Amino acid sequence: MNRLIKKVNVLVEALPYIRTFAGKTVVIKYGGKAMTEDSLKEKFALDVVLLKYVGLNPVIVHGGGPQIDLMLDRLGIEAKFRQGVRITDRSTMEIVEMVLGGKINKEIIALLNQHGAKAIGLTGKDGNLIFAKALTAKSWAASLCTDPDGDPDEDFGLVGEVQSVNPNVLMRLQQENFIPVIAPIGTDRDGNTYNINADLVAGAVAAALKAEKLLVLTDVKGIRNDKGRHVSTLTRKDMQRMVKKGTISAGMLPKVHSCLMALDGGVRKAHIIDGRMPHAILLEVFTDKGIGTEILS
Repeated sequence: MNRLIKKVNVLVEALPYIRTFAGKTVVIKYGGKAMTEDSLKEKFALDVVLLKYVGLNPVIVHGGGPQIDLMLDRLGIEAKFRQGVRITDRSTMEIVEMVLGGKINKEIIALLNQHGAKAIGLTGKDGNLIFAKALTAKSWAASLCTDPDGDPDEDFGLVGEVQSVNPNVLMRLQQENFIPVIAPIGTDRDGNTYNINADLVAGAVAAALKAEKLLVLTDVKGIRNDKGRHVSTLTRKDMQRMVKKGTISAGMLPKVHSCLMALDGGVRKAHIIDGRMPHAILLEVFTDKGIGTEILS
């Protein structure tokens, strides 16, 4: 009986959040081990489908760096990076588009649909969803809050940054109860295709949709302070101070930039959460304490 009462208490705790977020959009950046381990994939899909069934509107933006590396290795193509950015020539872009827009995107859609959702896959090419331009060393350094190395106008090949997101495409799909699943690929006005950092696409999409929340799944427990302790809540200014101080660095910087981009665009809260924890999304959205770091505007 006590076990049953605990289950009921969980539902009661979730009720105010379900009521508050009903009809609201939640953008989820899907990546890390949650995207590569079968048991975590399954739980991710269940979380997203449950969000939809209780009245929220989830939108998924996914990455796929490890899968791209694996395919390039199989084809005998060397993966080249500069300043943490994949150098993308035309042959590499073909592989990137095949892996992100084809294999990974369709796997996510199939898994969501298997659990009762109506998911549909997109890249930035579909419906002019994402317009992009070439990413320069200067703009990449700005996203990392650092100074550019070498020529600030040097680019990385067919690596892009978001110029604009067309929210009408996504809103129309939401009206028909679809869950959009977006691969981070965009085009410019001349039809060139660009590979874009998935964190930054998620921030731009959340801002364009004026989402209630942006959830960024990572392989860490959230943001830690200079003493190494997990921080459950930060303001935008707190986060900026931590970046300037160097407390937030390396791979966390694009995720932080994504959150700041979303908050600047009108998103109410951004969350960096540990996707290795089963049902991390539900725990962050529907419980009082949450599990990651929430950033307030």
